[in-house]
Amino acid sequence: MQLGNIGALLIAALSGAAMAAQGTMNSVLGKTVGLWQATLVVHILGTALSALAVFTIGKSDLLLKIGSANPISWFGGVLGVMIVFGVATSMSQVGVSPATTAIISAQLLAAFLIDQLNFLGVKQIPFHPIKLAGAAMIIVGAWIILKK
Repeated sequence: MQLGNIGALLIAALSGAAMAAQGTMNSVLGKTVGLWQATLVVHILGTALSALAVFTIGKSDLLLKIGSANPISWFGGVLGVMIVFGVATSMSQVGVSPATTAIISAQLLAAFLIDQLNFLGVKQIPFHPIKLAGAAMIIVGAWIILKK
């Protein structure tokens, strides 16, 4: 599915907005049933939706191709559990805006490292000091948002 740069960035922005809403929902659910229980529930529902998509609108040759994937890439689901639990935990403790600010700052720094190291063969984007200046501005902005 080719969207072009603008389309891909719009989807990224929508995903970011959905993440804030998801973290809030998971935090609220966690207060009712417990954070690990909420993490389980959201992953069961996510798995059901993903299975429905794979077997109705996606390519159903998953079982033929899964063995050729880099085994490290299979652990994205483990990270997903850590992310859902961590986001719900942090949002319930400090609020949505402060938690999201910390998340975005860490994501940006991790993304620079992933791009630079060509992690798992993703498109390598060379690091330039001006990018560090941009990241510093975001982190300073995060500090301003978090300051009481």
